[in-house]
Amino acid sequence: MTTTIIIIIAVICVIAAAVASYFIVLKATERSRSSIIKEAEAEAEMIKKEKILQAKERFIQLKSEHDKTVGERNAKISQLENKLKERERALNQRAEENTKRAEENAKRDRDFEKEKERLEAQLEGVKVKKEELDRQFREQVSRLEQISGMSVDEAKGVLIESLKEEAKSDAAAYVSEVMEEAKLTANKEAKKVVVTTIQRVATETAIENSVTVFNIENDEVKGRIIGREGRNIRALEAATGVEIIVDDTPEAIILSGFDPVRREIARLALHQLVTDGRIHPARIEEVVTKVQKQIEEEIAEVGKRTAIDLGIHNLHPELIRLIGKMKYRSSYGQNLLQHSRETANLCGTMAAELGLNPKVARRAGLLHDIGKVPDDQPELPHAIIGMQLAEKYKEKPEIVNAIGAHHDEVEMTSLIAPIVQVCDAISGARPGARREVVESYIKRLKEMEDMAMAYPGVMKTYAIQAGRELRVIVGSEKITDQQAEELSHDIAKKIQDEMTYPGQVKITVIRETRSISYAK
Repeated sequence: MTTTIIIIIAVICVIAAAVASYFIVLKATERSRSSIIKEAEAEAEMIKKEKILQAKERFIQLKSEHDKTVGERNAKISQLENKLKERERALNQRAEENTKRAEENAKRDRDFEKEKERLEAQLEGVKVKKEELDRQFREQVSRLEQISGMSVDEAKGVLIESLKEEAKSDAAAYVSEVMEEAKLTANKEAKKVVVTTIQRVATETAIENSVTVFNIENDEVKGRIIGREGRNIRALEAATGVEIIVDDTPEAIILSGFDPVRREIARLALHQLVTDGRIHPARIEEVVTKVQKQIEEEIAEVGKRTAIDLGIHNLHPELIRLIGKMKYRSSYGQNLLQHSRETANLCGTMAAELGLNPKVARRAGLLHDIGKVPDDQPELPHAIIGMQLAEKYKEKPEIVNAIGAHHDEVEMTSLIAPIVQVCDAISGARPGARREVVESYIKRLKEMEDMAMAYPGVMKTYAIQAGRELRVIVGSEKITDQQAEELSHDIAKKIQDEMTYPGQVKITVIRETRSISYAK
């Protein structure tokens, strides 16, 4: 009994505990559910607020974009409206201009019609006057025919015959005048022909004027002058502008060039090099530079000595230098300094015989060919160049006029001028004194050198082999090998188009690069 009761009581207790646990769990569940609901509601409220805020922000963004789009559209619309207004104004302006033009054209048409009517009226009047004049002309012709007793055709024949006789008379007078002039100039032309013929066969003079022979002790020196692979002779030709001919001639080297100054520089440079024994390109350039300075000093000394010998004082130093350069110039094959000295002495003697100042006459005679020395301004006559130089260096007006007038380039204004002209003719007219071929030959070579020198990048030009070859030295830093080849073609074409020369001319463009260092 007791055990059963205990079991029952135990069961009841278990059941009571289970029921109490159920209610406790149920109550706890309800509490957690209410807290979860509250949290969910709070979270939902927060989410709702965030969504509302996002919606507001999106609304504001869309509104601003819409306002921006509307503003852009309004701006485009305003621009289109402005353009339409401008087009409207332009169309209105064109319409006004067209209206004005139409009015002007209409006015012009009216004026044209009026002018046309006026001209037609004048034309009618002219026609009437012409008919009246024709009628009067016919009446006059008939009256003249009655008075003269000849018809119009007969009068024309008489007039033609009289004109023929007059023309024959004028032609005869002209022929007579031409014959008289031919008789006066026949003697002069005949002398010119004879002198020209003599000059053409005087080949030895031309050779002597363009060639210098340099004597050497033995033929071994020729090899040293030529150098390894010809570098010494090329350097010497490039520095002096003279062609050096080394041939089979025993103990001699020929220096060929049209400029006597260049030949003298080459001769003296060769003499110093052979005497010294050191022959190489650097030494050659050094010696040539030194010899050029010596030649300049010698030119000045020759000018001073010439002026002193002739009793001429107070000459400008530049005129003295030009007088010294006359030693290396020729006039038609005649040495220019010798010719000027001879002319000066003749002028002094003739002026003394005529009772004039012999010193002034000698001064004018010495300076009369000074214009042949400078190389520039080849297009001017040498008398004009000399006159300009004398005027530049403060010579007296009578001397300036005598220099410019000795070939009738300017009018003579003093008695010294005809004396200089006569004495110049006396000095140059003696047999064998001059030779025109050499002068024209030198002028042609000089023109050839100047023509090539005008191209950019060209440093030196030398005409050699009697003008059959032109050597052009260019700067390696200024012209490339391709440009050097083009330059030779351009110079050849220009010479072919602008110059007259016998045979053919070889154009050689030399471009070399040098590297120089010094061992210290």
